[in-house]
Amino acid sequence: MRPYSACGALEHDELAKLEALSRSNCYAQRQQLFAQDEDAHSVYNITSGSVRLYRLLPDGRRQVVGFAIPGDFLGLSLAERTVYGAEALTSVTVCRFDREQFSSFVDEHPQLLRRLYDLANHELSLAQEQMVLIGRRTAEERVICFLVGLRKRWSHINNNSVTVPLPMTRQDIADFLGLTIETVSRAISKLARERALLVVPDGVRLLDVARLEAVAAG
Repeated sequence: MRPYSACGALEHDELAKLEALSRSNCYAQRQQLFAQDEDAHSVYNITSGSVRLYRLLPDGRRQVVGFAIPGDFLGLSLAERTVYGAEALTSVTVCRFDREQFSSFVDEHPQLLRRLYDLANHELSLAQEQMVLIGRRTAEERVICFLVGLRKRWSHINNNSVTVPLPMTRQDIADFLGLTIETVSRAISKLARERALLVVPDGVRLLDVARLEAVAAG
């Protein structure tokens, strides 16, 4: 995963030093990596699998705030406590770092700091797009934007494949997009009838990429 994560900014000898600070952790499906509002002691770099990021609201409801895939870092916030929880959607493997040691290493390697800064800016842009997505788009457009955006993220790993893995449930997607599960299912079924996509066992295959990308860009 090195070419697709912040670690791609490091030379091999620098990467070896960073790896010496890490330990590999494995999580089973549905196992928590960390809970919301706990002491933030670690930084996680996902090397395999997918993770659901969520917040628990005061009334007990769960809001899905994102999905992490290989190459993503979690726990980079400077907050003393975690602002969201993270749960494995599949079997997940991570490189886990002590946050203080990781911060010291970053301070000594400005090229890594710049890459992390770029990633943070990208995540901020995604969060802003998410606000527009929920506020201004129709239900079908939200689903299309979600699938196209996820395809772009996965394409760095699987060579721009038109198949989009969906390890999350329809309910997860609905929670993320501010829709009901029935609405998400209807939108996907409609796109399948129109031959814009094909539902496959582990996700969807985008058949009319140009059309879907045009909708997402509109």
